[in-house]
Amino acid sequence: MISSAPSPVLAVRDLSIDALTPEGRKPVLRNVGFELASGETLCIAGESGSGKSVTSLAIMGLLPKASLRVASGNILLGERDLLTLSNRAMRGIRGGDIAMVFQEPMTSLNPVMSIGAQLTEAIREHQGSDQAEAVALRMLDAVQMTEPARRLKQFPHELSGGMRQRVMIAMALSCRPKVLIADEPTTALDVTVQAQILKLMRELKTEFGTSIILITHDMGVVAEMADRVVIMQHGRIVETGPSLAVFSEPKEAYTQQLLAAVPRLGALSGTDGPPRVTASPKEAKPTDHAPVMNVTGLNVVYGTSGSRFFKGKPPVRAVNDVSFDILPGETLGLVGESGSGKSTTGKAVLGLIPFTGDVLIDGRNIAGLGQREMRPVRRSAQMIFQDPYASLDSRMAVGAAVAEPMLIHGIGDKSERRDRVAELLKRVGLTPDAATRYPHEFSGGQRQRICIARALALEPKLIVADESVAALDVSVRARVLDLLLELQETIGLAYLFISHDMAVVERMSHKVAVMRHGQIVETGSRREIFENPRQPYTQALMAAVPVPDPAHYRAAREEVVYRETGEA
Repeated sequence: MISSAPSPVLAVRDLSIDALTPEGRKPVLRNVGFELASGETLCIAGESGSGKSVTSLAIMGLLPKASLRVASGNILLGERDLLTLSNRAMRGIRGGDIAMVFQEPMTSLNPVMSIGAQLTEAIREHQGSDQAEAVALRMLDAVQMTEPARRLKQFPHELSGGMRQRVMIAMALSCRPKVLIADEPTTALDVTVQAQILKLMRELKTEFGTSIILITHDMGVVAEMADRVVIMQHGRIVETGPSLAVFSEPKEAYTQQLLAAVPRLGALSGTDGPPRVTASPKEAKPTDHAPVMNVTGLNVVYGTSGSRFFKGKPPVRAVNDVSFDILPGETLGLVGESGSGKSTTGKAVLGLIPFTGDVLIDGRNIAGLGQREMRPVRRSAQMIFQDPYASLDSRMAVGAAVAEPMLIHGIGDKSERRDRVAELLKRVGLTPDAATRYPHEFSGGQRQRICIARALALEPKLIVADESVAALDVSVRARVLDLLLELQETIGLAYLFISHDMAVVERMSHKVAVMRHGQIVETGSRREIFENPRQPYTQALMAAVPVPDPAHYRAAREEVVYRETGEA
């Protein structure tokens, strides 16, 4: 007798979803189908707008009814079709049989309820347990939370990002669901915290026997976690298969492009600078050797003095005795985890927040300068922020936004500024007609190009780029990084490039400074830092970077098994 294959825990069959618009229905998902086996990790990968998160919301029954509607298909949990269940029946499924961990834990947790109250609420809802507090304590211990009893009494704002995500995972697994859906669970976390959360998810999968659907745009995370991979683009599945096969022999052109765009740590070993992206980069002239920025003894202290009625906050030294310099046409990569002080440093060196110490921009010390005195200095140094949408006025046309710095500094007349805007937009790969459109009409990558065009309007010598590609998809990120390198090669721009992504910093930098707790703990050339890091913290940062190669993780796990058991 031939035994049949075990039934999947979850099966999505020919799922199609439409968006409800004033012009009528528009397809968002088309004929999406996959199966999830017991104890399996299935990664759904793709860029923004590919339909990954919509698929997960459909499984959970959380589609916004006012804007999205299931057109056809089935979602089977065992023998039950989730699309036919009532809201009351789905409440029993959610949290009980299927649980979900969202990208941003701070928005998923109630800020006015303690961690213990939120954990026990979920346990009582689905288990009716008289021992809810004990179960909550065990779950926090299972997710390796330090001092679990104390954490139960704390509130979300008192925990770090990694701790909050551990709470979300503990809440999701507290009712021992059959399926855990994790939607970009580590995107907002530092690389070392990300490594801890991914390791935790693997261990909990083994302990609880839970099947996992992991949704991500990070191919390194896919390689580390996936048994099977589904690649999505424009609401359709373009490729699916075992993780090793998809990474080693991708069949579809889109999958190949996605993998080719992933920056790989160590890919530039043996070189001293970023890769060249133009045919004839500008050579530095002998007179160009004076630093365009020189920082000495930079300190930034946060805190408030007390008053008659309110206690002040104790001072916190966010940046402590930081020094560096940047030459024309050179990039200094400033790396570190959240709270290390790197973004504060970026703001301080442009005079955007109070500081002590000396900051020379193009030879002029900005310490103590007022707004009026800073105006000519700002022509030499500009900033690009992480979120391009928040950096642009939604009510201002793109052309006006790019021209605004020239208007403030009294550069040119209206006609000359219009011509300059057209030139800048072409320079960053946009068409001149983009000047009449508004920020919401552009993609994330296009909006960041607009921010770069605005930063170039005053012809600066230095740009501070603060996590300028962190919010972008992998292929869009690669194109924006190439644009920054092209501008450096052709017009000699210098960058202070702030990032927590070690692979991106390796691609962009000539020199690297590693920050921790407000101090630079290690600095050197790109080759010195990435090929021979001296500090354990720097080594830990690089060891935590996901490698986009599942064979790497399989070999590492086999080595661990061999060491522990003596069996290959």
